[in-house]
Amino acid sequence: MKIAQDLRAGNVVLLDGEPVVIQKAEYNKSGRNAAVMKFKFRKLLSGGNSEGVYKSDEKFEDIILETKEVNYSYEAGDMYVFMDAEYNQYELSKDDIEGVLKYLEEQMPCEVTFYEGKPISITPPVKIVREIIYTEPAVRGDTSGKVMKPGRLPTGHEIPVPAFVEIGDKIEIDTRTDEYVSRVK
Repeated sequence: MKIAQDLRAGNVVLLDGEPVVIQKAEYNKSGRNAAVMKFKFRKLLSGGNSEGVYKSDEKFEDIILETKEVNYSYEAGDMYVFMDAEYNQYELSKDDIEGVLKYLEEQMPCEVTFYEGKPISITPPVKIVREIIYTEPAVRGDTSGKVMKPGRLPTGHEIPVPAFVEIGDKIEIDTRTDEYVSRVK
């Protein structure tokens, strides 16, 4: 058991019998009122988001989730199949991997998270390298500050890239922030 004041973003707790991951935790103490914690949650099983305010000494049941390294194999209808080193296959729905779809490529290594033996979410590598398949040419003379333009990845997803990036360049992307990191040679 953990008290609300000890919980941080990324912790997984049991709330009303359902596992939730804390996305944002904020401590609040105002005047004569008791100290409270404001949380933003994402429900792991249903995928819904919610918010809540709890007393700072309220207790929550902490959950340790199982994780396993897998590679993306193929798409079967609206299910995406991942395989581990022992050739076990795990199917996740499009809703479970919504944030990863924009980077998903065949044989891409990922980490699958399990709750009570059931796969519930997928985490991509923190940094990935992708090729830019389309971007607009840079505007000559536009060098004031950090000039960005849209760059399209093979999956169709667009991210802002610096003006010097051209079609065919490989770039490194931070999947947590969805931002350009560097150009790769």
